[in-house]
Amino acid sequence: MSDINEFADRMLSLGLARVSEQAAVASAKLVGSGDEKAADQAAVDAMRNQLNLLDIQGVVVIGEGERDEAPMLFIGEEVGTGNGPAVDIALDPLEGTTLTAKDMPNALAVIAMGPRGSMLHAPDVYMDKLAIGPGFPTGVVSLDMTPTERVNALAAAKGCEPRDIMVCVLERPRHEDLVAELRATGARIRLITDGDVAGVIHCAETGKTGIDMYMGSGGAPEGVLAAAALKCMGGQMMGKLLFRNDDECGRAEKAGITDFEKIYTRDEMVTADVIFAATGVTDGSIVTGARRDGDYLETETILMRSKTGSVRRIHYRQTIK
Repeated sequence: MSDINEFADRMLSLGLARVSEQAAVASAKLVGSGDEKAADQAAVDAMRNQLNLLDIQGVVVIGEGERDEAPMLFIGEEVGTGNGPAVDIALDPLEGTTLTAKDMPNALAVIAMGPRGSMLHAPDVYMDKLAIGPGFPTGVVSLDMTPTERVNALAAAKGCEPRDIMVCVLERPRHEDLVAELRATGARIRLITDGDVAGVIHCAETGKTGIDMYMGSGGAPEGVLAAAALKCMGGQMMGKLLFRNDDECGRAEKAGITDFEKIYTRDEMVTADVIFAATGVTDGSIVTGARRDGDYLETETILMRSKTGSVRRIHYRQTIK
């Protein structure tokens, strides 16, 4: 007989989908409102309420970003009924608050869950990220390479020209030199305004999204969430924490990080089997956004388990109250 406290990912997966669904439903009511904080708060409240219905001893290890003074499901917060397995939870109740407020593509409600101690407790700092999809030899690209070397190496592995490689980059002033170097290789670039979890996930479905590689710096907590997704879908990811001042170094030390130069692989950021769910708030390349159909609100969720490599797409409909 299995232990009641064992991480039963199959049994928990549908419950996790319900969590992301309700966060998306709550924030979808504020799409196009121009109110980022209200949309984020609605997603946080819905996600917390649903998590507290699950029979888990959950601890949030990746939560809302303090830099943005967001309404938080804070790091260290305990969720669940207190019964069942001890689990780590990484979440972003609304990845793309600006995207939601402005009704722009690829806003998601995102959550991942794994056994206790399975996820890197990434502090709220930046992370230099590099990701590609499945099917390539380990180490075909690395953070030690220049952007030019990465493009050339991936093109050689694919048997194509650099001009056939599409790289996803977060559109920020800090990435101007990166973009210029990538353009000089002949590679094409997909610039995104927000949502780098979705940006990394795009690499795992190149045939659908057209994106081969993700590069650039973004939030470290989102890096762990993206690694959880790639652990389910396949693909390689590397990340290195970036520190701008002593305060950020102190955050890392509090999280138990001592090697500030370490480059983390996907399986070092997420060390055990996980489940991952993402529900569309606005339309995007991964899932469709929440939408009204008469008296109903419909959502699409992608639900994945790394243990089996299963990827489910769940369409949900509820009456609009």
